[in-house]
Amino acid sequence: MKRKQAQAVFKSSKKPSVDIASIQIKKAPLIILVALVALSLLYAFSNPAVDRVIQHKNIQLEIPASPLLSLAANTPEDNVSWKEITVKKGQTLSSIFDDLDLSQTLLYNIIHANKDAKLLTKIFPGAIIAFSLTDDGAFSQLRYNISESQELFVKQDIADLQITTEIIQHTTEINVQTANGMITGSLFNAGKKAGLTDAMVMKLAAIFAWDVDFILDIRVGDSFSLIYEQIYQDGEFLRDGKIIAASFTNQGDTYKAIAFDDGNGVSYYNPEGRNMKKAFLRAPLNFSYISSNFNPKRFHPVQKRIKAHRGIDYAAPRGTPVLAAGDGTVIRSAYDKYNGNHVFIKHPNGITTKYLHFTKRKVKKGQRVKQGKTIGTVGSTGMVTGAHLHYEFVLNGVHRNPRTVKLPKASPLAKSKISAYLAYATPLLSQLDSISVDKVAVQKQKNLKQES
Repeated sequence: MKRKQAQAVFKSSKKPSVDIASIQIKKAPLIILVALVALSLLYAFSNPAVDRVIQHKNIQLEIPASPLLSLAANTPEDNVSWKEITVKKGQTLSSIFDDLDLSQTLLYNIIHANKDAKLLTKIFPGAIIAFSLTDDGAFSQLRYNISESQELFVKQDIADLQITTEIIQHTTEINVQTANGMITGSLFNAGKKAGLTDAMVMKLAAIFAWDVDFILDIRVGDSFSLIYEQIYQDGEFLRDGKIIAASFTNQGDTYKAIAFDDGNGVSYYNPEGRNMKKAFLRAPLNFSYISSNFNPKRFHPVQKRIKAHRGIDYAAPRGTPVLAAGDGTVIRSAYDKYNGNHVFIKHPNGITTKYLHFTKRKVKKGQRVKQGKTIGTVGSTGMVTGAHLHYEFVLNGVHRNPRTVKLPKASPLAKSKISAYLAYATPLLSQLDSISVDKVAVQKQKNLKQES
């Protein structure tokens, strides 16, 4: 169609040729001059160049719906495609660059760009580093969370390959939440019904680990209530924060704890200002279940005879970390055919704890250990029928039941801080009472459901 238009224009622009020689020069010189000028103008209008200009005016341009080139200085963050990589144990930034077919020279240039870029040398297992690559696989930029509130961006200019960095500060907000629940099956199920994450349930158990054996002592009807933090970043939920205050009722006994900074960091204290952390944990594991309780006369499943069982067996998956119940010194770390791999720890006040049947021992004789340190892993070495930990508590040479033995009291807050603590804790304790589970109401509701 365009070609036909061009031809029509071309045809309409043709002029008849003029035979200059046939003109009779009979006029005055002025008339001759005017004629020559007229002929020159006539020739100019018949020139194809003029025709091309006319054709150009008839071309219609199709304008794209979106611009061919963005004039913005920086690419909008939402339009960047990221490839996220979770750093694995033993993985290095160098190996990550190799996996992405990025050169070591590029890595060197990035690391040495400035002091901000050197933060990349501190990546650790579990960290997430994200890359943005061009269509042909070349490096464009990367991002890395330095901390919860800081994010590092490293960019390379396409034109001059210049490396630049930028640290972006993210704002975080703390929302205070409350929850309560009653155990009808497991603590985790009760926590889930109350809207708690498993991590928050573990935090709750950790606070009361010196008073309650959460593996053995939990009963149907036990209840809990807590005031806790939820951390948000840029308006989105990031993670759970700390527990501000909590209570746990176990077999009729209620324990309460308040988070308080005594000047040496945040610790949990009971309503009277005593530290919840005592000299010994009630259980040296933080999950699984107990397969056999303390029983001085138990039928041994391997030897097929009645044999004193001076401790508690915690059945747990092979490899489960076993923790030191309290501070002390390792007095034995060895193997024999009965106890398998085992560790004995001597503590102050005539107390010794024993841990048997490890898959692997992680401490040596003479080593000082702190409460909560991993000293070995659950196994099935020695004379046993399955993977479990055998735990013994010995006081002045006499075996005592770890679940019921009275433990030394924890130290209280300094007298100079008691008044400040009580002023801080009193309203929180009142709030805990207001959100605690009303067991009578719960039971009435159950009865009504059963009747209906």
